Amino acid sequence: MQFDVWAPRATARVTLWLDGTEKAMARTPDRDGWWSVEADAGEGARYGFALDDGVVLPDPRSRRQPDGPDGPSAVVLPDTHVWRHGWAGLDLRHAVLYELHIGTYTPEGTLDAAAARLDELADLGITHVELMPLCPFPGVRGWGYDGVAPWAVHEPYGGPAALKRFVDTAHEHGLGVVLDVVHNHLGPSGNHLPSFGPYFNPARTTPWGAAVNLDAPGSDEVRAYLSGSALAWLRDYRLDGLRLDAVHALVDDRALTFLEELSTDVDALSRELGRPLSLIAESDRCDPRTTTPREAGGIGLHTQWNDDVHHAVHTALTGEAQGYYADFATAPLAALAKTLTHGFFHDGTYSTFRGRAHGRPVDVTRTPAHRFVGYAQTHDQIGNRALGDRLSASLSPGLLACAAVLVLTGPYTPMLFMGEEWGAGTPWQFFTDHTDPELAAAVRDGRRREFAAHGWAESEVPDPQDPATWDRSRLDRSERDREPHARLLAWYRELIALRRAQSDLADPDLAAVKVAYDEQARWLAVRRGDLRIAVNLSPERAAIPLGRGGRVLAAWDEVSAPGPDGLLELPGHSCAVLADF
Repeated sequence: MQFDVWAPRATARVTLWLDGTEKAMARTPDRDGWWSVEADAGEGARYGFALDDGVVLPDPRSRRQPDGPDGPSAVVLPDTHVWRHGWAGLDLRHAVLYELHIGTYTPEGTLDAAAARLDELADLGITHVELMPLCPFPGVRGWGYDGVAPWAVHEPYGGPAALKRFVDTAHEHGLGVVLDVVHNHLGPSGNHLPSFGPYFNPARTTPWGAAVNLDAPGSDEVRAYLSGSALAWLRDYRLDGLRLDAVHALVDDRALTFLEELSTDVDALSRELGRPLSLIAESDRCDPRTTTPREAGGIGLHTQWNDDVHHAVHTALTGEAQGYYADFATAPLAALAKTLTHGFFHDGTYSTFRGRAHGRPVDVTRTPAHRFVGYAQTHDQIGNRALGDRLSASLSPGLLACAAVLVLTGPYTPMLFMGEEWGAGTPWQFFTDHTDPELAAAVRDGRRREFAAHGWAESEVPDPQDPATWDRSRLDRSERDREPHARLLAWYRELIALRRAQSDLADPDLAAVKVAYDEQARWLAVRRGDLRIAVNLSPERAAIPLGRGGRVLAAWDEVSAPGPDGLLELPGHSCAVLADF
């Protein structure tokens, strides 16, 4: 087989180290900075590259790191997995996403253990599992956003073979699989890319360190490296899509941006494979151009997370007003109504959190609602709180039911965070397993300082490096069979089934969504075609003007259709979905 590596920083020699033997590599004549050599190697053979007689480093394009990011790479031969299930693909137009962290979803924390639970998600009505990052990182426990080998699978999760088994099982259950990938930075520990070439631009910085080189000399190869990794996930693992972490942190001044190139490449691969492939952006810009088709002057990604939905729902439910919630807290139901009908709350409005105007208006007559992902909870919004507390830690079951109805009957592509569907009582905290003592101490101390500035005592902030922090974050599946969790789980199942059965709930026409609300009485009503959704966030009973008659399709508490006065009598902390006929 042929071993290749892009190593323009090697001045004289590059040597292949393969199972204890060494073999000199030659410069590739027609590829500047590339070196290659032919060598016999079987599945699992350990190898690496030495530059100018230096230490042996893992392959930047390694498909497997069995001994962690600092160990040698292992050969993964193509076509060794026999796929058991054919798969025509599944796009996001009628999706219900489910964000899942492999390490805390099951007690075992492996891909195989998670695969054994996929029948539960299919039964719930989920269409796509969105896996948090799987690339290798130092240690065993972590969120995955400090991965350093973007072509490989974290070995403690089961490695690349386990991911193929997971995807195969998901497809057997009719579930698509989306993978969260990180292109804006790589972890500080175990990152050997700078030894090989200009993968980073030290003149540009992100919150996580030097920016990935997308526009400086050498950036053509860096772009090809990242897009090649993305295409490999979709092609070799039969994934259905990728969630692109923090695309706003991609520093890129070129006329043709990396994201446009990537969306072009993914659309081409989709045509080649004959199945839909999706790119989901995480962006804090509130910019509809992120998902506007390329031919209309946009970037061409297929959908984007919409944090404004989360902020509006969270503020309306909890009353919190600190940080970025401040802009939503002045009139929380008005903010929620605007977000449900206009795409973004911040569409050029002034943001007190940022101290400037933020966002860009969405043309609701031309932008389909499914281009936005709506949610009440995510790993970020839970885990980046001091205690990692979920909504279930402070809200009544009725208010959790209201959160569910706002997301699952709303106009946007809905997404749940694992355990949300039964109101999991376990927190989801920030945990790490850095093997570098200095980095571990810096992360621990930095997090405590951050929350101390917001009034938390340092002793109250969990230590990310303490295994107990990770252990507390693992789901307790026994809760599913106990009240009030069982009732909430049944409610989520009922709402997802309703979304699938009622075409009005999948209508992409954002301009057709109508919302009425009473800020003081704390109720909100949404009209979607022939359906009416009523939410009472007050602990007191509310009389909500929905119009006369109709049929109750789903209700958290027992209610009757509005009488001649057109008022729906809705108990406190409750919600209902009605049809006109």
